[in-house]
Amino acid sequence: PMTDIGTPQSAAAQACDQRYFGALAEGRFEIPRCNSCGKHHFYPRLCCPYCGSQDLQWVAPSGLGQVYSVTIVRRVDGDYTVVLIDLEEGPRLMSRVVGLPVEQVRIGLTVRARIYATEDGPLLVFTAQEGRA
Repeated sequence: PMTDIGTPQSAAAQACDQRYFGALAEGRFEIPRCNSCGKHHFYPRLCCPYCGSQDLQWVAPSGLGQVYSVTIVRRVDGDYTVVLIDLEEGPRLMSRVVGLPVEQVRIGLTVRARIYATEDGPLLVFTAQEGRA
């Protein structure tokens, strides 16, 4: 397989992708945590981006995070958000906030991860956390 930029993806990198998306398909949101330095990271990689260790373990994060940035995509068939989320465990990832009017999605909003099944496979999205910023 090719990456988005047209370069071949290594078999090991494909295995990381398959592990992540396979867990989502089974209803689990999991990310790698380094057993050497203890830091979580996202996107899944073969080695820790902080210390270089390959001693990684897949763990379920709390699912809680905060919106770091938000963009509203305007479409004829419905608007949606593209957000960067800072997970409580540290990693920042790109996703969407659903279940709120797009105009109410704001920087600092506390959110919780959810897995939605789509025609194209599982999608990690976030919903506003009741009673929190």
